[in-house]
Amino acid sequence: MQSNLNLECVEQQALKDYAEQAYLDYSMYVILDRALPQIGDGLKPVQRRIIYAMSELGLSASSKPKKSARTVGDVIGKFHPHGDSACYEAMVLMAQDFSYRYPIVIGQGNWGSTDDPKSFAAMRYTESRLAPYAKSMLQELALGTVDWIPNFDGTLVEPIVLPARLPNLLLNGTMGIAVGMSTDVPPHNLKEVADALVHLVENPKSKVTDLMKYIKAPDYPTGGEIVSTAADIKEIYETGIGTLRLRASYKIEGKNIIVTSLPHQISGAKLLEQIATQMRAKKLPQVDDLRDESDHEERTRLIISKKRGVDVDQLMSHLFSTTSLERTVRVNMNVIGLDGRPRLFNLLEILREWLKFRKETVKNRLIHRLKVVQDRLHILDGLLISYLNIDKVIKIIREEDEPKFVLIKNFKLSEIQAEAILNLRLRNLAKLEEIKIRNEQDELTKESNSLEKILNSVSRLKTLIKSEILEDCEAYGNERRTSIIEKPAAKAFDESQLITSEPVTVVLSKAGYVRAAKGHEIDPNMLNYRSGDSYLDSAKSRSNQTAMFIDSTGRVYSLIVSSLPSARGQGEPLSSYFKPPDGAVFCGAMTGDEKQKYLLSSDSGYGFIATLSDLISRNKSGKSILKIPSSGKALVPASVPIGKKCFVAAVSSIGRLLLFGLDEIPELAKGKGNKLINIPGPKYKSGDESMVSVAVVPENGILRVHTSSRSMKIKWNDLNNYFGDRALRGSMLPKGWRKVERIEVISK
Repeated sequence: MQSNLNLECVEQQALKDYAEQAYLDYSMYVILDRALPQIGDGLKPVQRRIIYAMSELGLSASSKPKKSARTVGDVIGKFHPHGDSACYEAMVLMAQDFSYRYPIVIGQGNWGSTDDPKSFAAMRYTESRLAPYAKSMLQELALGTVDWIPNFDGTLVEPIVLPARLPNLLLNGTMGIAVGMSTDVPPHNLKEVADALVHLVENPKSKVTDLMKYIKAPDYPTGGEIVSTAADIKEIYETGIGTLRLRASYKIEGKNIIVTSLPHQISGAKLLEQIATQMRAKKLPQVDDLRDESDHEERTRLIISKKRGVDVDQLMSHLFSTTSLERTVRVNMNVIGLDGRPRLFNLLEILREWLKFRKETVKNRLIHRLKVVQDRLHILDGLLISYLNIDKVIKIIREEDEPKFVLIKNFKLSEIQAEAILNLRLRNLAKLEEIKIRNEQDELTKESNSLEKILNSVSRLKTLIKSEILEDCEAYGNERRTSIIEKPAAKAFDESQLITSEPVTVVLSKAGYVRAAKGHEIDPNMLNYRSGDSYLDSAKSRSNQTAMFIDSTGRVYSLIVSSLPSARGQGEPLSSYFKPPDGAVFCGAMTGDEKQKYLLSSDSGYGFIATLSDLISRNKSGKSILKIPSSGKALVPASVPIGKKCFVAAVSSIGRLLLFGLDEIPELAKGKGNKLINIPGPKYKSGDESMVSVAVVPENGILRVHTSSRSMKIKWNDLNNYFGDRALRGSMLPKGWRKVERIEVISK
């Protein structure tokens, strides 16, 4: 960075450089001093300061709680010069047993609820003290374990990190958003983490897979189920980043589904509102009623009453897919390491780094204690000398002007020893005190030797660390709350499953207007059509089935039947539902179950049989199915009866009719198909002849031929005149019936 001084001795700096440096400084401040936790104690600065301030106020787990405003005042006044509301919110979070797996603060009053975590009362109304778990972070604070720094105004000191005896980062997890990075560490079970730590101490070369024998997955305070695959969980622990799928837990009581636990940070009230919204929109007919029976005994008890005959697994799969009963949780184990740098850690790296921190903390504690013991032994040595020469010591104290220096000279004492002798009370000059001193010397000597052995032995130090981890595990550990059940991804109901099944007839006009009439007995020809418009095609269906429409270019479009307008009106244009190519017109309608078959054909005389399941398209621009010549068009599809011997009837524009076996037609998912009736190429290209209609006629069926103004029936016996091989020209219809518009099969 370049800078210089002007004539007024004011530093000059380019705006670009200044802005760049200012942003960098701010970023590092947010990352290191606000948003990201330190791996040692797993706390952000504000959390650490709250805990330390509460300990200084004497708010231990066994003490009487004090007003939260008192604690917040001490925190922001002595250590954390920021907003009181943000500080109080951080304290509330540490007190909520549905937010923290192992709460650090015990609150009295309104501290929020699972339905609304931020509904807590103002700090002037609530009281607080530290939870028993906080002892694991504070009990070694005064034992020389950590470094101290001045507070923001230099009048007090505060610890850089708390000497946590447990990896709080993994136990309670954390969330935070910094500048350019964020962190999302999930909570875990203490017993599992403790077992993994003990294993890692004994086997330093362990891999993530070895640790996962003990740490199966995160453990959230509100319970629920982790339904991610084992491979996904393994990838998260190996990389430090990924996503988890959490689901609510439920049980069945009669016709009621009882939700007993919810995914982390999910509100029961909002969940019920999501389900109720679907019910009001008539998208969840399988559910009869909803209610919330949660109380102080059962914190989560949501009742979903299903209708008789509803499959529970299917219903819950739908709810998991469409509501907060299932949520995706982000994992991003980005924290500040012991070197003071933020980076992404995997599970193994976090545990190794914390064990390194714990080893240094324990060594510092032992060294501090050893010094205290040795200092005391040194003083006891001096006191013992004074008791052995008590008369001489008393004489020196009574007669000498500077007894301290005389004692040092005569008995070869240190200044500390001499000071201790001079500070003795007269009551301690009894003979019994000599015995006490010797006993204390023996005990402290044994302790000193023991401390030195531990400090000089790697194995003894490891044993001590393991024993303390297991000791705290016994004190604060509990059973897993979140079960691990690998399940497939949830699937929402098809629209068809959400709609009552009723018989309807789908009617399509020549102008492309569509509507749905109730029942199968209606005559589409008798419906009212717009001026210049008329009937084109119809299909018998049910309200929960899918209707498909083919346009002149051979593209097929899908739409749930229940979404079609009523036949009481004149319908709506299909172009308002789909996006067909320019110039395309709709040529026919198809519907039924997915196994239903239709004969698709073009005016060039080619066609094939298609199954509806192959035609479904959720794309508004449709799905290209039938290959059609550039100048051609698709014809009205012909329904294929199932389980009957059938024949194909094809008729040309000049009145040639041909019948042949249905088994001569291939079944395809898409394509051009086979030649049905012979249309000479030159005549087709000139427009003189083309195929105008096809029908599938069951054995002994009746065929109706429609011209522009009239129609006639051809009985089965009369159809014998028109049978032939596929791809022939066919036979001419009687005079006066050769300008055929369409043919259809009718019942006897």
